[in-house]
Amino acid sequence: MTAAEDLVPVPEDPLTRVASAVLGEDGLQVVDLLDVVDGPAPNPVDVVRAGDDLLPMLAHENALPEALRLARRALRPGGLLVAAVPELDRLSRLRPTAPPPKVSGHGRDRQVTVQLWDWSPDGESYALEVVRLVRGRSTWEVANAVATRHRVLSPRQVSDELSAAGFSSVQRLSPAECGHPLPVWVAVAPA
Repeated sequence: MTAAEDLVPVPEDPLTRVASAVLGEDGLQVVDLLDVVDGPAPNPVDVVRAGDDLLPMLAHENALPEALRLARRALRPGGLLVAAVPELDRLSRLRPTAPPPKVSGHGRDRQVTVQLWDWSPDGESYALEVVRLVRGRSTWEVANAVATRHRVLSPRQVSDELSAAGFSSVQRLSPAECGHPLPVWVAVAPA
């Protein structure tokens, strides 16, 4: 794959919209954090994005500090890391077994995504299973299932990790502010 192919624009999503709003630009070069972790970005990019459960998964694997340092190095000066992070620190005391299912589509195209949580005894981490169901000919069928482990990250921990990785202007946007169902963290790569 060539350097130009590596920078195929990420489809418009809430994280990319947040980055565009903050930077006041369209047509940004956006890469996913996992792509940065798997190999260096070919040139400095405008935005590194991290989807919903990525930072808690990396934290559980003790890989979060290095992943954030790699993200900072991949960004141009003034570029952004934009990350959606679930805030489950308060829920860890209650240890619920699942959030409400997510339903999308209509009629025969309806899909249901279910998450199952299995908390550690100390409430600091949880196993996460995500199961997506689709309509079959006569019944629901499992389209796919994924299982991972995540560490519970408090807002303070997220802020501290981003600052320790060398980011500046670390800011948390609420779902109402950013249009994403989870809080979104924005951090700037210094000049």
